[in-house]
Amino acid sequence: MKDKKANILLVTNYYPPEKGAAPNRIQTLAENLSLQNYNVTVICPLPNYPTGSVFNGFKGKVYHSSIEGSINIKRLWLFPSKSSNKFIRLLSMLSFSFSLTLYFIFKKIPKKVFVQYSPVFVGFTAVFWSWVFRKKVLLNVSDLWPLAGLEMGLLSKGVYYSLLEKMEVFCYKKAKLIIGQSEEILQHISQKGIQKELFLYRNLPNFKPQVPNETSTEKITLVYAGLLGIAQGLHSICSTIKLPKHIELHIYGAGPEVEKIKSIKQGNVMYHGEVSRAQLHTELQKYTIAFVPLVKRIYGSVPSKIFEYTRLGLPIFYFAGGEGGDLVEKHRLGWNIQAEDYEAFQKFINRISKEELNNFKKSEIQKRALSAFNFEVQFKFLLKAIQKI
Repeated sequence: MKDKKANILLVTNYYPPEKGAAPNRIQTLAENLSLQNYNVTVICPLPNYPTGSVFNGFKGKVYHSSIEGSINIKRLWLFPSKSSNKFIRLLSMLSFSFSLTLYFIFKKIPKKVFVQYSPVFVGFTAVFWSWVFRKKVLLNVSDLWPLAGLEMGLLSKGVYYSLLEKMEVFCYKKAKLIIGQSEEILQHISQKGIQKELFLYRNLPNFKPQVPNETSTEKITLVYAGLLGIAQGLHSICSTIKLPKHIELHIYGAGPEVEKIKSIKQGNVMYHGEVSRAQLHTELQKYTIAFVPLVKRIYGSVPSKIFEYTRLGLPIFYFAGGEGGDLVEKHRLGWNIQAEDYEAFQKFINRISKEELNNFKKSEIQKRALSAFNFEVQFKFLLKAIQKI
């Protein structure tokens, strides 16, 4: 007789068919929990990220339920927006929080609830109602909001910021297990005086990588793929840096800055739109170096592109600083330049040559990445931590 499956609920603001690190991370977790004798239910908004409008096939709905593989997906209504207006963005987050509240009140909730934090209001709503109904919260902290908003200039200290900090600490205090994507996140939580079990769980991909192809062209081709947002600063970088003739920058993705990206006049900067993850993995084989930027150093941030690209064999040009840069250097995965150091950036881009790339062959990058970042081992330890709760 088979063991009875345990139930677990995953609450997230992002989930496929939305693209990007956040939806991929939660889908990978859900699929692997499902393989380990769990009945998994995911609560998320109707898909709308990063376009700011509900995707075709979901428009006009207030609730959508489906089974994808062995995972129950419950998609709830929200007022979608990608507006730069802070009030409208807040209204959008609160709308999903409202739908989430109704779900917790009127639906049966399992004993264990895995909450993806942030956004702050979504994370707080899920933790608050889990606490009210005496559920065990596993809190996954992928970004240090509101601190990240302060560092990016999106928030300023005041009454609103203090409220967000109180909501943040409430989530930490009510969690049974806190999962952080970086050592800096776990340090930040510890410094808040939180005495809970902390678990480092990096956003490692779990796909079978193809054997990388060494690029033979004389041109050096950089590639960026992902969200085209304020934090990534692609438009600012391309407006500041002059690429030499033998270097090209190829950009894939969507987001708030997509129109600015399209308007870039440099002939060796090319925008290719948005493609599926599977297609992107094939496309990336064409390029020489993966470019991972942040417009400012954000404490706690370790972009998952480090793990995705190196698994494919691409060396990293990391322009973001912090813990991510330390990982690139420690495992010899590419080059690290501190965020905002445009002078060092320009010097690097002027001198980089095909000869220097011989020190970062794709096959060796992939080998080091597969050794350093093992999803199966990491998930095994996470599973044990979940089972203990």
